[in-house]
Amino acid sequence: MKNITINRRTLLGAGVAGVSLLAMPSIVRAQDRSLKIGVYGGYFKDSFDKNIFPEFSKATGIAVESIAEPTGEAWLVQLSQATRAGQVPADVSMVSQTAMLKGATSELWAPLDLEKIKNSEYLLPQLINKYPDGRVSGVGAVSWYITLVTNTDVYKEAPKSWDALWDPANKDRLGLLALASNSFLLDVTAKTYFDGSEILKTDEGIDKVFDKLAELKPNVRLWYRDEAQFEQALKSGEIPMGQYYHDVTGLAAADGNPVRSTFPKEGGIIDSGSWALTNISKKTDEAHEFMNYMCQPAIQALLARKVGVAPTVRRDVLDLTNEEFNAVSSEIPPIVPYYEMYTEKADWINQKWTEMIAS
Repeated sequence: MKNITINRRTLLGAGVAGVSLLAMPSIVRAQDRSLKIGVYGGYFKDSFDKNIFPEFSKATGIAVESIAEPTGEAWLVQLSQATRAGQVPADVSMVSQTAMLKGATSELWAPLDLEKIKNSEYLLPQLINKYPDGRVSGVGAVSWYITLVTNTDVYKEAPKSWDALWDPANKDRLGLLALASNSFLLDVTAKTYFDGSEILKTDEGIDKVFDKLAELKPNVRLWYRDEAQFEQALKSGEIPMGQYYHDVTGLAAADGNPVRSTFPKEGGIIDSGSWALTNISKKTDEAHEFMNYMCQPAIQALLARKVGVAPTVRRDVLDLTNEEFNAVSSEIPPIVPYYEMYTEKADWINQKWTEMIAS
């Protein structure tokens, strides 16, 4: 995700040693209605612990134990191993889209009942995850955007399209994310030069997109994994154009740095995490109550203001000002990554990426 969440130290909350539960029956009662919730660590977890979980507990009486989880597939592996051993490290987890798909192959996620998540009616349609047979496996938790960013000292006018990445005038000026599965540049190329994700549904189509994407290589100064490295180079003008996280760029601009984030006419890239219920959890009712709470427009607005993530619900149900909404999102239809390609053809995609793009 973004640089504020790179540090994924697993700082689990410790209980108070030596306290007798028998002497504190209110704690016992609270734990009858409890939920272990996994969220990304560092800043992200701190924000949920401060702004979200206490209010949820006040509203529902459900005690929350928050768990700091790593992003991506590391948490998927931990969950899978633990559940096979009959353990539940978290009842509900925030899960990346590729991990959602991979977890679904082993039925790791308990099916959800949207009748018990009434506020899911406000969710953007693409943020409801489903098994192939139509059962719901997850609902949108948070979203964030990757956009086209520029140094304003070097580029007086903002670019209008992702096609700026291919412009020969930008030779040796770009900083781009280094992996196929986190840059989503195949999706950007498909949207900018072809018919969108349809062309990515066949091997022949993917080959064509790779060929077009490879044409921008002379323009790339840095394929970055260290987000802070590119951010610094963008601020200084050393690498004055590239792709980066919209909200983080906005914070840098607010601090007086000469940077801007632009939603191109083709849309920014939207990525997201979903709430999913571990299949052996006994907290099904509490999990549905939590997800219903989180789908409220008021809570999504709070997340935008306090955590800096894009709302997962429709714009028309939010009370965010235009300034608040634009700080984290856009009304331009986004580029939604074709996640199935990155999971079903992962080895082939990664090999071609190494050979044709990042070499």
